[in-house]
Amino acid sequence: MRSGPLPRTKGRTSLAALTALGALAAALLLTGCDSGGTSGADGGTSAAAGGTDDGQAPATAAHPCTAEALDSQLGPVNAAPAAGDTGSVTVTITNTGADCTLEGFPEVRLTAAGAAVPVPRHPAARAQPLTLAGQGAASFTLTYVRGAEGRDSIAADTAAYTLPGGSAPAFDFPWSYGAVARKDGGPAATVSAFQAAGD
Repeated sequence: MRSGPLPRTKGRTSLAALTALGALAAALLLTGCDSGGTSGADGGTSAAAGGTDDGQAPATAAHPCTAEALDSQLGPVNAAPAAGDTGSVTVTITNTGADCTLEGFPEVRLTAAGAAVPVPRHPAARAQPLTLAGQGAASFTLTYVRGAEGRDSIAADTAAYTLPGGSAPAFDFPWSYGAVARKDGGPAATVSAFQAAGD
């Protein structure tokens, strides 16, 4: 008797198994890619919500300085000794509260017999923004020419100043440094911008 051909069932079964394994591997690969993309998207959303890469909230800018959180002191003072001489009065403010900012010139007025006379800014002075930490200090200087006692001078008895951006005098102090000469209808005096104390 002649033997018949060998059955091919085993061969067909192996091919089907390999095909199934390939399909399973492809499915797993696609699942892994989708999972990674979702993770990346979640990570991007988390960073955007935090505002910074490390998740910390952005810093808050300091608010403008106000009179309620400042202490004002005179000195040093270099009083003009006689008419025609130049004198100077420095005013220092110290921050007793939270960090705050100063930018600009103080508005200074000399008062004589109840009438307030504004002191112009020094033409060469330039204001720089300052941030005052707690117990930080800044100062400005009023420079004046002493006048002779009489009608051609301003017999000031008080000086007052307003902080940059303010609408009312923040501080005042007695003026005991002699009469102030007049110039161009106003006082022969100028005021500097605020600067860090000691500069």
